[in-house]
Amino acid sequence: MTPEQTKTADKMKSVKAAWDKAPSGPKKDAALKHYQAAEKAHTAKNDAETNKELDAAKHALA
Repeated sequence: MTPEQTKTADKMKSVKAAWDKAPSGPKKDAALKHYQAAEKAHTAKNDAETNKELDAAKHALA
């Protein structure tokens, strides 16, 4: 893995942990949609899209 891929994988773990701790509700539901899109982009090896969706998921939980 490149350093960028490692950074993205760590960010995914961080966002997932925050999502797991979040209370149920519309914010968590919105964050899940972004997280799932991030997973799809990560599978496609699209780091830019993955990071964009992870940022959107973090923002949704805020």
